[in-house]
Amino acid sequence: MRISLDQAETCLNLLLEGMSLRSVTRITGIHQRTILNLLLLAGERCEKLMLKRIKGVAVKDVEADEIWGFVKFKNRHKLYNNITDPHVGDAYTWVGIERSTKLILAWHLGQRDMVDCEAFTEKLNYATSGRFQLTTDGYRPYENAVSYSLGTRVDYAMLIKIYGNRDPDGEQKYSPPEVVETISKPMIGWPDPSRICTSIVERSNLSMRTSIRRLTRLTNGFSKKWDNLKATLALYFAYYNFCRIHSSIRCTPAMESGITGHIWTIRELLTV
Repeated sequence: MRISLDQAETCLNLLLEGMSLRSVTRITGIHQRTILNLLLLAGERCEKLMLKRIKGVAVKDVEADEIWGFVKFKNRHKLYNNITDPHVGDAYTWVGIERSTKLILAWHLGQRDMVDCEAFTEKLNYATSGRFQLTTDGYRPYENAVSYSLGTRVDYAMLIKIYGNRDPDGEQKYSPPEVVETISKPMIGWPDPSRICTSIVERSNLSMRTSIRRLTRLTNGFSKKWDNLKATLALYFAYYNFCRIHSSIRCTPAMESGITGHIWTIRELLTV
């Protein structure tokens, strides 16, 4: 890169605080293409860092979920324009988080289908060790994927949410449906009913939408390229695990998990 580490750190800090690419360009005066090249480089290094450091972690309680986003077009517009590129359209980020340490154990960017579900559970298997309890939503492909990748060492349950509209006269276009009932469904082993929950991973999804401009709804900051979205996610998860102090545990998730003994800087993510 032809910019200094101080400039690189400033650009990445602004991106991680939810600013758009063009906003960072206006504030720093650095060309948009330079910032994108920096993002791709940082994302590649952060992805390798996560694979190296988040491996065989002893966990007790894991929650998993998927968060929706899109690249260039939403699926309905993609079909209307007869676009067949698999890296255009809806893009789901699969996330697995440890409930007590708040550590992001594994993530995967793909479609919401069986292939990517199995790819995600394989990453979760790589990142964890020992027996633990796992909770997901009611998405059916989880049944076979969890059994295939983790079945011998998890107590697995689904938390199925029933959605409904309690106010038929209200504005619903931009409002999420309300949860009117939840059903706990044990799938493998003997999951503890009191720990069948997905609230931590859903709260993590909110942090992602507020910190990653590409996932903020109803804006024009969405990703135009798949690789840029993947690099942004890799940077965010590494920053979240190693650099950002979590308010509920008063340290970083990596420190709480015993993976590291200090709070990292973004510069360390780039140079480690």
